[in-house]
Amino acid sequence: MGDLLADLWAFMKERKKFWLAPIIVVLVLLGVLLVLAQGSAVAPFIYTLF
Repeated sequence: MGDLLADLWAFMKERKKFWLAPIIVVLVLLGVLLVLAQGSAVAPFIYTLF
């Protein structure tokens, strides 16, 4: 996982595509939120956000 992040960071740094960083962060956070919503008691509270 760390190697993937290092490669992604090197790509963004070399190509000057730092605008990709917020998009990637938001996608990762949404993925984590969906995983947490699957099997926890927090699910009803997360569904009210959407």
